[in-house]
Amino acid sequence: MEKKDFYESELRRLQIELVKLQEWIKYKKLKVVVIFEGRDAAGKGGVIKRITQTLNPRYYRVVALNVPTEKEKTQWYFQRYVAHLPSAGELVIFDRSWYNRAGVEKVMGFCTNAQYQEFMKSCPLFENMLIDSGIILIKYWFSISPEEQEKRFKSRLTDPTKIWKLSPMDIESRSKWDEYSKAKDDMFAVTNTPTSPWYVVNADVKKLARLNCIRHLLSKIPYEDMCTPPVEMAPRKPCGKYKRTPYELQNFVPEYYHIADLG
Repeated sequence: MEKKDFYESELRRLQIELVKLQEWIKYKKLKVVVIFEGRDAAGKGGVIKRITQTLNPRYYRVVALNVPTEKEKTQWYFQRYVAHLPSAGELVIFDRSWYNRAGVEKVMGFCTNAQYQEFMKSCPLFENMLIDSGIILIKYWFSISPEEQEKRFKSRLTDPTKIWKLSPMDIESRSKWDEYSKAKDDMFAVTNTPTSPWYVVNADVKKLARLNCIRHLLSKIPYEDMCTPPVEMAPRKPCGKYKRTPYELQNFVPEYYHIADLG
């Protein structure tokens, strides 16, 4: 089997298991939060896309919050995140989370030292409260080398579909590699607890990171196959005598592309 074939077949197998996991979450009325953090361009979005690709969108949410509003800046720091926590039977994925305060806000000076220290003191307590309330909390940190990050940044410069991913903040972060490294280590020292550990994903190879992360996620929540067995369909009945609206009275999208174009 070729390497590409292995990746596609293994991803397909894991995505089938993710569907089973989602059905189990619904059946058992679990409340699951998965946090994705890490360096810019580490591939968090790619993993989230593969996790959610085959799931029922009614029972999961991806939360990627923008910068806080002026009103939100006056609230308890965790308040705007609490509003997005899952209900029973729901999976919520945070594409970056409350850890912004210990990372980008700390490094870029977007919070005061007092606010940072308060976060570091409160975060483990906050997460313990979530866990004690019945929420399953899983935290992933995507680790990438400076060489690979630079390669991905440069690829975004020439790809019109990815240029939006390269923000001014990303450009500035290139000169603060060591500051971000120290911020991450300080954050881990406080928030990598026995009840709420961090799981580090080696993300230099995107496809391996996706497979390894999904496989690990599946291992963190014991589940059973609750999927509905295949449905047997009776033969289709012949169409009745109802006369449908004539095609010429409907607005069809022009068929610019044709079967021959597909090869």
